[in-house]
Amino acid sequence: MIVENFRHRHAGHCESGVTSSLLGHYGLELSEPMALGLSASLTFAHIPFVKVGGLPLTAYRMPPGSIYKGLRKPLGLRMAQQRFRDPDEAMRALDAELAAGRPLGLQTSVYWLPYLPAEMRFHFNAHNIIVFGKDGDDYLVSDPVFDQPQRCPAADLRKARFARGVFAPRGLQYQPQHFERDFDLDAAVRRAIAKTWKMMLYAPVPMVGVGAIRRLAQRIEAFDRKLPDVRLQRLFIGNIVRMQEEIGTGGGGFRFMYSAFLQEAGEKLSQPALLDASTRMTAAGDQWRQFALLGAQFSRKKDITLQQIAEALRTVAQTERAVYLQLKDWSKGRAPADGAQAA
Repeated sequence: MIVENFRHRHAGHCESGVTSSLLGHYGLELSEPMALGLSASLTFAHIPFVKVGGLPLTAYRMPPGSIYKGLRKPLGLRMAQQRFRDPDEAMRALDAELAAGRPLGLQTSVYWLPYLPAEMRFHFNAHNIIVFGKDGDDYLVSDPVFDQPQRCPAADLRKARFARGVFAPRGLQYQPQHFERDFDLDAAVRRAIAKTWKMMLYAPVPMVGVGAIRRLAQRIEAFDRKLPDVRLQRLFIGNIVRMQEEIGTGGGGFRFMYSAFLQEAGEKLSQPALLDASTRMTAAGDQWRQFALLGAQFSRKKDITLQQIAEALRTVAQTERAVYLQLKDWSKGRAPADGAQAA
């Protein structure tokens, strides 16, 4: 029971990769960066009261499901989605779709996927994969983080689909039902970019956007007074780095992907300003990686100070603010703002 014409695609991130692959299989070629950009899923959030593994959630993209849900308007996309109470019913529904020759996207827990290396398996419930066949008791899995398809025993996939905790999948499976092949790319790009700069510059809550990056820098800088236990400091900063570098593509990776979106959009729409913004967003990605390096060194007891880490975050915030100001001016048809010119 295998979908013969399904093509596995290696990608940078699970949900954007799965979305791009599913759309491609069902007849719409959309690159992974374009899926991320048109869905307006790029963000930054640091939410102290939402805990993952007992530590505050730091996110570099919108919540799970936002990428394919964010494509509803620009693509006219309708995604058939099902959640289940009964694991047996969920597995029967999966088998029925495979028997009909239809691959499915699934939300799963990383911890229960045995093909992942042991050091990468932890309790994170928002990993997206595609199942495109079944061979005996094994399901054939297209996991975007691997360059080749994988096999997953039915019992493990069942556990991965019904893990409990934050972002519990509850057996979620999804597949495209309808989309517009000839959508208005110019309008879609402009709408998505406007949504992103508004969120990053003018988020109505202090936990989201460029301001949240600055607030996180202030919080880290104040650790010596408010979190004097150095062990806890290392855990806190180490968790931010882990969320950035190990869960999906993280801070730098998402910025590089958004840069690729801006480049692709700039080339297709003949918009030099988007190409310039793409270059600056790449610089932001480099700066996120530099912050991660400092954070990792601090967590490993290297000679790195809290001040250095905080300053690295402020540099990121300044660069990203300049990019979003430039995108704001482009979307409003204005010359670059002073903040963008000075970046």
